[in-house]
Amino acid sequence: MKVLITGGAGYIGSHCNRYFNEQGVETVVLDDLSDGHREAVIVGKFVQGDFGDKKFIYNFLAQEKFDAIIHFAAFASVPDSVTRPRRYYDNNVAKMLILLDAIVDNDIKYFVFSSSAATFGEPQYVPIDEEHQQEPINPYGMTKLIGEEILKDYEKAYGLHSCSFRYFNAAGGSQDVLIGEAHNQECHLIPLIIRAALNGAPKLKVFGNDYETRDGSCVRDYVHVEDLAAAHYLGLKYMMEHNVTEQFNLGSNDGFTVFEIIKNFEKISGLKVPYDIAGRRPGDPAVLVASNKKAKELLGWQLKNSSLENILQTALAWEKNKRY
Repeated sequence: MKVLITGGAGYIGSHCNRYFNEQGVETVVLDDLSDGHREAVIVGKFVQGDFGDKKFIYNFLAQEKFDAIIHFAAFASVPDSVTRPRRYYDNNVAKMLILLDAIVDNDIKYFVFSSSAATFGEPQYVPIDEEHQQEPINPYGMTKLIGEEILKDYEKAYGLHSCSFRYFNAAGGSQDVLIGEAHNQECHLIPLIIRAALNGAPKLKVFGNDYETRDGSCVRDYVHVEDLAAAHYLGLKYMMEHNVTEQFNLGSNDGFTVFEIIKNFEKISGLKVPYDIAGRRPGDPAVLVASNKKAKELLGWQLKNSSLENILQTALAWEKNKRY
């Protein structure tokens, strides 16, 4: 089997690329390196290019002959999407349509989509299952919901089967510290905690301590990035075996507040995390925690690496020994 991984030089994509290779799948990574890192592609073939360039992507898919596509190449910052929505609708929707049309016209039948918990908006209940209503409260979440709906229509019209994975919070690094989280502009909590602790500055900003949660800070669900990679392999396998389109929430069924993450990191590392309380960010729900029942039952997915201790330890090891 031969698989194209768009955005495969990014954080989750690079771990997915490595995992698929370990399962004996031939991979090609396509990335424009706007946020990814060439050094993160430690196995498989790498091609630099823009998945939304119509002429390029049509020629590329015709030449390479893939069995399936795994699509990670999206902009993924909630606050950035609030201030620059045009950027998100262009990349995450308009360019995705160009990619999907090229896929259909090249007779590729399987597509794995990197969706998001942001499609749900403010939770009506937790843990959030796949039946929960989807009412995004920020442009990023809306672009991902639009992507899911497009894929449902493309299956009905063109027979393109898809598997959409709604991430909650990817975290941690590879156990051997070869690849990890490295965004050009970091906005994720755990790397920011570690950098504040290691460097003393800049201080961590805690966005809101007045939510209706157990300590006033936001509650989020964290899954180790290697467990997310495994889910993509299982999802593609399931989709190809059953010729279906499905959506899965990839969470831990549990969650931690910002202050709990800080305290656990200080306990594990012996370091102090300097922080300031800032106001709430627009578009941030108080609680996002996922049910993983469907993924466990249909895919046989297991959380092998997602203890908070392992997430924090591997993330810390990566920050201390970053290769890119």
